[in-house]
Amino acid sequence: MLDNLIWGYVYPNESEIQWSILIVLYPYITGLVAGAFIASSLYHVFGKNEIKPVARFALLTALSFLLVAMLPLLVHLGRPERGIEIMFTPHLTSAMSGFGYIFSFYLIIVVLEIWLSFREDIVKKALSSHGWKELLYSSLALFSFDISEKALHDDEKFARKLAIIGIPSAAFLHGYVGFIFGGIKANPWWSTPLMPIIFLMSAIVSGIALLILLYIAAMKIRKHAIDHKCLQSLAHYLWIFLILDVTLELLEIISMKYASREDIDIINRLLSDKIGFTFWGVQLTLGILIPFILLLMVNFIKKRDTLKMIMISISCIFVVIGVFAMRWNVVIGGQEISKSLVGTLTYVPVFFSQEGVLPAIIIFMLPFIILRVVTAILPPWKDMEEETQKLK
Repeated sequence: MLDNLIWGYVYPNESEIQWSILIVLYPYITGLVAGAFIASSLYHVFGKNEIKPVARFALLTALSFLLVAMLPLLVHLGRPERGIEIMFTPHLTSAMSGFGYIFSFYLIIVVLEIWLSFREDIVKKALSSHGWKELLYSSLALFSFDISEKALHDDEKFARKLAIIGIPSAAFLHGYVGFIFGGIKANPWWSTPLMPIIFLMSAIVSGIALLILLYIAAMKIRKHAIDHKCLQSLAHYLWIFLILDVTLELLEIISMKYASREDIDIINRLLSDKIGFTFWGVQLTLGILIPFILLLMVNFIKKRDTLKMIMISISCIFVVIGVFAMRWNVVIGGQEISKSLVGTLTYVPVFFSQEGVLPAIIIFMLPFIILRVVTAILPPWKDMEEETQKLK
C-alpha cells in the first residue's frame, strides 16, 4: 500500500514489499537457536554449575529450532526444492551462500555435542530396553556400549571442545543475518556496522528468555520442583545481556541522529510514524525497559521464590515479544522506506497466503513439537535409574 500522496515520491517497482512476515520469522528463529546454545555453553564451557539443570535441555532446544530455521526461507522461495542448489553451486562472494555452510557446520556441532552429552543415558537405555526401543537406542549409541569412567571422561572433554567451537559458530550463524542487512548500503535503516552485533545480542537475549519459559513450563507439566537457583542465575545473565542489547540499539539510533546525513528525515519519519508504536512502544518499552526493571527488582527481593518466578516469567514473555518486534522493525521497517528516500510504503500482513500469518504460526509451532519428541526420546533432566526402571 502506497503512501506517496502523503509522504512523497515512491518508485513504481516499490508497489509491493517483497520480504514478508516469513523473513521476519527467519532471523527470529535463528536467534533463538543461538541464544539457547549460548545458555548451554555457560555450563559446558564456562563451568557455571548453577546452569547445569537446564544445560542439556538448552542443547535440545537449540537443535529443535535449528531444524526449522531454514523453513521460512524455503517457503518464501516458492520452489523450496531449489534451496539445496545453494550448496552445490556456491557463489563465493554471496553471504547467503555462505550461510548454507555455516548452518550445516553448526548443525553438526550441535548434534555431536548432544550425542556426547546423552551417550551414557542412551547406552543405559539400550541395555535395559527390549524390542524396538533396544534397536532405537542401540542405533543412537552407534552400537558402542563403552561407558567406563575413562570413556565418559573423554566424552566430556570432547563435548567441551565442541561447545567452545560452537560459540563462534552460533555467533556467525546469527551475526551473518545482521551482516546481510548491514551490507545493503542503499537502505539507511539497514546500513550500519552495528547491525550484526545488535542481531547477535538480541538473539542471546531472546534465546535465554525462551529457555527460561520452556524450563518453567516443563517443570510445571512434569510437576517437578523448579530449581530457583538455576532460574535466578539465568535471569541474571538475561539482565546482563539485556543491558548490552539496549545499549547497542540506542547507540545505533543516537549515531544516526548525530550524524544527520541526508537520509535523516526519512529515518525520523520511520521512527515517528511507520514503526513508531512497534519500536518505541513494543521493542524498547515492553521488550527492554519493563523487563530490565523487573529483573533488577528480582535481585533485591529476598526469598519469596514464587514472586521472583512470576516476575522473571513476565520479563521473559515481554523480551521474546520485544525481540520479535525488533526483527519486524528491521525487516519490514527497512522496506517501508522508498529508494527515493522521500516516500514510504505500508505493509499489511495477510492471514491466508503462502507468505501470510498462518504459515508463519505453523512454522513457529514446529520447533516446540520437535522439542517434545526429542525430550521424550532423550529426557534431559530425569535421573537415569528412574528411567531404566520404567522401561523394564
